[in-house]
Amino acid sequence: MINTDLSTQAREKMISTYRHLHQNPELSMQEYKTQEFIEKGLDDIGLEHFRCGGTGVVAIDKNGEGPTVAFRADTDGLPIEEQTGVEYASTSTGELDGATVPVMHGCGHDSHVTAALTAARLIHGQRDAWSGTIVWIFQPAEETAEGSRAMVADGLWDKAPKPEIVLGQHVFPFESGTLHYTLNAAMAAADALKITLYGEQAHGSQPQDSIDPIVLGAHIVTRLQTIVGREVAPLDSAVVTVGTFNSGLKENIIPDRAELKLNIRTLTPDVREHVLASITRIVNAEAEASGAPKPDIEEIYTFPQLKNHPEEGAKVAAALRAELGEDKVIETPPLMGSEDFGHLADSIDVPSMFWFFGGAAADDANPAKNHSPRFLPVEDPTLETGVRAAIAAIGAYVAR
Repeated sequence: MINTDLSTQAREKMISTYRHLHQNPELSMQEYKTQEFIEKGLDDIGLEHFRCGGTGVVAIDKNGEGPTVAFRADTDGLPIEEQTGVEYASTSTGELDGATVPVMHGCGHDSHVTAALTAARLIHGQRDAWSGTIVWIFQPAEETAEGSRAMVADGLWDKAPKPEIVLGQHVFPFESGTLHYTLNAAMAAADALKITLYGEQAHGSQPQDSIDPIVLGAHIVTRLQTIVGREVAPLDSAVVTVGTFNSGLKENIIPDRAELKLNIRTLTPDVREHVLASITRIVNAEAEASGAPKPDIEEIYTFPQLKNHPEEGAKVAAALRAELGEDKVIETPPLMGSEDFGHLADSIDVPSMFWFFGGAAADDANPAKNHSPRFLPVEDPTLETGVRAAIAAIGAYVAR
């Protein structure tokens, strides 16, 4: 077995790593200083590594014959102004669409990198306890669904040994010290669309001369909600959200265009295909009903559905229970959130397993959620739980 106990020195190193990362977040595909920090950490451990996918880092720890296992940690922050009030709070900024914005680790990726680096250090120091190869993947740009694709496109699996399974984890506001997992469909596929509606501009006092894209957009927003309510079966799951609706510059001018941005979540390919087709049908039909030109529908991004392999996932869950206790590892329903983690395994057709480790204090009845400016997992036992979970899951394959 691989020992998961943290010495005082290892614990202090873990905390300092976490606080440094928390205080210095960077936006997706801009994780240059984070990349350098990870590389220095890997050098200190004594692991060979290479850059991949722009700002990604991959380290390989080979220790004799045995299985190859990959473990992924994502590295990017979010355009959020931190409101936690801790002394190591972020004051960082980044560039987004030509504007300077505040940046925060509002989704816990700092804890993911910390757990992976700490686990890598502990495992590497116990050569007699395991045999095989571990591929540590520090992936950029999870928040924009760019990172895993960028790494695969950059030859990740040509440069690193092909694993038997890809593992990963994410902090979430469950109770700290607990782990949560789902077999099969674990997280939703996500699609984002930009819809541009075209009309005819006119003076606000002369609506008869216009084709009003705001009225057209209002009908589309309302009609889109009937997809989930009236086209998707009650036992299936889907979400259609209109996140932005922008149009016009002045109150007495009917504008000539409007822009909607949509976010769609689904748990099965059939439902996804139906929902996307229905969106196209409704948008075009409402435009025709308004006498407007055909709208433009553009894809902004797409996240693959995250699926955990039922047999290999059960094997990992058993190892997690053996490490943390039966009552601390809980099987839960799927989440409608999304992750690009699955592409790493799907691209080479191997199993994957992804789980959540809790970050909320036991007595916190209403913890801040991911992507909140107040999101701040408690350090103890959250970080140690992430480390132990990573080691136990990897150990299920390589431990002697």
